[in-house]
Amino acid sequence: MEAMKVWSVSSQPLKHLIHIASSTPIRRSFFVRCCSSSSSPSSSSKTTAAPNAARLAGRNRRSSSSSTTSSSTSDRDAVRAIRLNKVEEMRSKGFEPYAYKWDRTHTANQLQEIYRHLGNGEESNSKSDHVSIAGRIVARRAFGKLAFLTLRDDSGTIQLYCEKERLVNDQFEQLKMLVDIGDILGASGSIKRTEKGELSVYVNSFAILTKSLLPLPDKYHGLTDVDKRYRQRYVDMIANPEVADIFRKRAKIVSEIRKTVESFGFFEVETPVLQGAAGGAEARPFVTYHNSLGRDLYLRIATELHLKRMLVGGFEKVYEMGRIFRNEGISTRHNPEFTTIEMYEAYSDYESMMDMAEEIVTQCTLAVHGKLTIDYQGMEICLERPWRRETMHNLVKEATGLDFIELSNDLKVAKEVAVRTVGISLDNKDKCSIEACPSVGHVLNEVFEIVVEPRLLQPTFVLDYPIEISPLAKPHRRHAGLTERFELFICGRELANAFSELTDPMDQRGRLEEQVRQHNERRVAAVSEMDNAEQKGKRSGDDSYEVTLDEDFLTALEYGMPPASGMGLGIDRLVMLLTNSASIRDVIAFPVLKIQQ
Repeated sequence: MEAMKVWSVSSQPLKHLIHIASSTPIRRSFFVRCCSSSSSPSSSSKTTAAPNAARLAGRNRRSSSSSTTSSSTSDRDAVRAIRLNKVEEMRSKGFEPYAYKWDRTHTANQLQEIYRHLGNGEESNSKSDHVSIAGRIVARRAFGKLAFLTLRDDSGTIQLYCEKERLVNDQFEQLKMLVDIGDILGASGSIKRTEKGELSVYVNSFAILTKSLLPLPDKYHGLTDVDKRYRQRYVDMIANPEVADIFRKRAKIVSEIRKTVESFGFFEVETPVLQGAAGGAEARPFVTYHNSLGRDLYLRIATELHLKRMLVGGFEKVYEMGRIFRNEGISTRHNPEFTTIEMYEAYSDYESMMDMAEEIVTQCTLAVHGKLTIDYQGMEICLERPWRRETMHNLVKEATGLDFIELSNDLKVAKEVAVRTVGISLDNKDKCSIEACPSVGHVLNEVFEIVVEPRLLQPTFVLDYPIEISPLAKPHRRHAGLTERFELFICGRELANAFSELTDPMDQRGRLEEQVRQHNERRVAAVSEMDNAEQKGKRSGDDSYEVTLDEDFLTALEYGMPPASGMGLGIDRLVMLLTNSASIRDVIAFPVLKIQQ
């Protein structure tokens, strides 16, 4: 195979390769694990091309784990210089350290499974047991004429058992001098279980497929810098294999969601990411400019309005899973781009979506855990169906004793009673939020978010939201002033939001126009506040962005949309729950971060 040419060397060119070492005798044994040093003591102390770098690397390897950033950087640069020298030397002799391919026969996990019954000290050496494997070297040790390397691929790890007499063309010396932790190797040989019970590839030949230039984090301390873990997720996954497992579980969850939804007859569609009007939610959009069209466009803040257009066009069950973009704050629960699934079903109401939410979450939980009782950050969460269903009014009354139904529409009284009732737990921000509410429905929602929401640890459907905060939901058929809307909460976090969808085009227009009017009033106030703040050297104004009506959506409704229910479910938060992850950044492979200073 092509990659094997790297190591198909005779004893004559090997002499040239050994010129990278000094005359100091090679040590008979070495022990190296996944540490900041990348090469064996024999190679790092014998390189004549970069003696100063090698000495610096040696000093930094001996420094404590509390060494300064500058020394860490120096160590990294020294190791890189040594490895670059190895690359240049190999190429000068016609050996390519970056192979084109490797024909492997098995993964590490497959070998572990196939040969699980092999006894200690036994070797399978028939022709059919000749195997070829590839992966990254994450640890190694050697004793005289034996070397043991730990190779990790996507499936797991396996040991490479390297014996000097078995390797051809002096490859054993090449292994000691040129193979570093972090290198990607291909190896061929038979299967042997050592006397200590470690299943191993008994190596006949090997090749460096990719030479790693930078040292991996220390095996015993790992990559612990949280910010660096997010910025260099590729290193995070190498140093902390359990991190990669989160993203494998995420892929399984996404696949299970699609399978579950499509088993109910839903059809996946794609809607625009760039939109002329950012609608379907109230959130600050990202704005960009299209040169050819000569106009501003917005990254979508929801997929709702275009999916409803599909219902108008005749589809009866549609969904989309994709990225959403909101130019807002960053926290353990919020990232500027995140993934949702939105689905819409004609001729159904929000009761149907509660059943669908239960089905999706339980199927994903079973796919990941095989059971419906899980642990999340020290809490036992039971996802056995059915889940609790309760109205927002009753949950607020249960937690505070405050019955908003008795307050009618007296906004002033509602604010006073709310502040007085929950005043002990209020901070200034929460108090200001209540006092800024434009309606009794908004006050009810504020009290719910402050007091009730953090207590909803077990799965709970919160039903029947005020009409003022639900501009796209159908009016409740039995209770005036409310809508047929629910949100699903687990572990104090909103996981899903659903409605019986509003289909009356005139009602929809009126509600959206009122939403725009209220937003514009806040925007004027925010701009004024920003002007004052800028005079003081500060920035403010979360409501300073523009909101416009999606006239085309309103036109679509006038052609007629069938009765329908719809739901949006946050994929990232579901993955957080099912992988026991505390932050949304832990389940997004490459989260948005501040620029490093």
